[in-house]
Formats: sequence, C-alpha cells, structure tokens
Amino acid sequence: MKHTKLNIIASLSVFLVIVSCGNNEQNKSVAEAPLPTYPVTQLESKTVTGFTEYPATIEGIVNSDVRAKTSGYIEKVFVDEGQKVHKGQALFKLETQSLSQDAGAAKALVNVAQVEVNKLIPLVEKNIISPVQLETAKANLEQAKANYSSVAANIGYATIKSPIDGYVGAINFREGALISPSDTTPLTTVSEIDQVYAFFSFNEAQYIDHLQRSEGKSKAERIKNSPDLTLILANGKEYSEKGRIQTSTGQINQSTGTIQIRAAFNNPNEILTNGNSGKIRFPIEYKDALVVPQSATFEQQGNIMIFKLGEENKVTTSIIKVQGTVDNLYVVESGLTTKDKIIVSGVGKLRNGMAISPQETAFEDAIKPVTTLFRN
Repeated sequence: MKHTKLNIIASLSVFLVIVSCGNNEQNKSVAEAPLPTYPVTQLESKTVTGFTEYPATIEGIVNSDVRAKTSGYIEKVFVDEGQKVHKGQALFKLETQSLSQDAGAAKALVNVAQVEVNKLIPLVEKNIISPVQLETAKANLEQAKANYSSVAANIGYATIKSPIDGYVGAINFREGALISPSDTTPLTTVSEIDQVYAFFSFNEAQYIDHLQRSEGKSKAERIKNSPDLTLILANGKEYSEKGRIQTSTGQINQSTGTIQIRAAFNNPNEILTNGNSGKIRFPIEYKDALVVPQSATFEQQGNIMIFKLGEENKVTTSIIKVQGTVDNLYVVESGLTTKDKIIVSGVGKLRNGMAISPQETAFEDAIKPVTTLFRN
C-alpha cells in the first residue's frame, strides 16, 4: 500500500513538471510575439492652399435696357439677337405717319401765330392797339413752337438707337407690336461684355473669415489684397482669365443671411456673355499650418480623432479640431503640435494604449494622396 502511494505521488510530480514546462513555453511564446508595425511620422508645419466653390451668375459690366420714349407700332427691326452694335446705331423704327401729320398741323399753327405777331407789331408801334395784345400773340407763338418741338421730338424718338457699344440680347417685340414708354418689358437689352461681372455670395461666417484673412486696415485695402479668383464654367472647365473681387454690398441680407460679392473678369475672346452661370473657386491659404492625412484620423461621437505615438511606443488617442480641408489633408487648428508623432494609416485596428512597432515615414511621403488604381 505504501509503495502504491509513492508511485501516485511520483506520477503527480512528473505531471506537474510537464504542465509547468508547457505553461512556461506558452508564456515565452506570447512574450516573444512581434508587435504590429505601423507607419508613423513626425509632424511639420506647411503652407497649403485649399479652395471653396460658390455658385455665380455672370453679367456684362453694362446692361442697358432699350425702351421706347414714345408710343407707336414697330415698323422695322434693324438688328438680330446676339448682334454686336455701336452706340447710336438704329435698332428699331416706329411707324411715324400719324406723327408726321401731327407735325404738319403743329407747324401750321406756328405759322399762323407768327403771322399774328407780325401783324400786331406795327399796330403797337403806332399806338393803335395795346401792347398787351402783342404780348399775348407772342405767348401764343411760343406755345405753338413748343407743341411743334414736342411732336418733332417724338418723330426723332421713333428711331430707337443703342445707348452703348455691346451685344443685343433677346428681342421681346417684333414688327407690328404696339409699344409705349410705360411697358415693363424692354424692347431688348444691350450688354457690354469686354469685361464681365461674376456675382456670388458669402454667408456671414465666410465673410468674416475672408475679412480676417485679408491684409489691410480698410475694406478697400482688404479687397485690393484679396487673392485671384478662378471661374469654373458650366462645362466644368476653368476659364482662361483670372478674376478679382471689386466690391461687396457691405450689408448682410437679413432674409438669406448672405452678402453679395462682385468680381470682375476680362473677356477678350467673348466666351462669356450676359446670363452665363458658373462657380467661383476661392483660394484659402493656410500659412505654416499643421496638416495631417485624413487616412490618419477617425470619427468618434462627432469628434475627429487621431493616434499619437507615446512613451514605450504605445499609442494614445487625441481629439483634433479641424479648420479646413485641402485635398486629402486636414488643416489642424488644435490638438497637435510639431513635437507629436502620429500613426499615418491603419488606425482602424489600433486601440488606446496599444504598443506598436513604429515604422518611420518621411512627412512629405505621409501626406501624399493615395493613387486610385481602380475606378468604377
């Protein structure tokens, strides 16, 4: 019996030794497992330029409505839509037959009044009649002349001329139409498009940001120091000429919460015309800013997060505040400094406090956009 117990104890000892050796080998295997490798980079300051786009409408620098100064039927339209015209060139002619008849009658009244004055002058000189009669006759003559001048002017107004050099827009009335000075719709509009205006709007926050970014003590100085603008045409291509901000309305529209901005573009090839649409691409320069690739960030409860490399190569999360986006980069306002190292990519598998094997990556390489090899 005693011998049996000794055998059992010996067997247990051997078993415990085997188990113990197995655990040691397992712990040794776990301890020696390699740490996951992640690319990290040292942050640097960099000047970058981003762009914001705003819908814009295009107008000629001068858009002059052409209206009638007298009533009448259109007898002739001398031009066509889109035609280039010069200041003073005839555009429309009204029927003048009735006006000519009125002019003849008015001229006859002038002649009658003149005869009356001529007849009374010698009678006054001989004291045959009172001078008052002569003055009355002269007043009648002046009134007749005024009536004739008015009718003659209307005959002149019957030929409607272009007020400026430019291009004819839509012609809203054709031959036979009765028009008058009280018409709300103009006959046409002539636009000068050697230079054009692009109108777009900032909201209140964007307007304040623009003023704060632009150098100068006054509004005029800030406008002068504003950056060149790019116009994106309706076909998605960039317009060849750069534009400049000229002015703003200066007041926030209480209904829309926006302020209108006017920029000017030269139009030497006459590509732009009145009524075009497009987008203003407004550059925003961030000087000596901290930028991080968006691939290095993730969102959590509405915050933009990033992993920094800490002591003993352990990662820690940090909330960053973003002030702008430039291509694949975030422009960081707060949450990081140039002393920090960040994990560049693969952050979806990281956890706070996790140890990694850092792979040093040059900052310029870290912020390069990833080339898309396949597209749908």
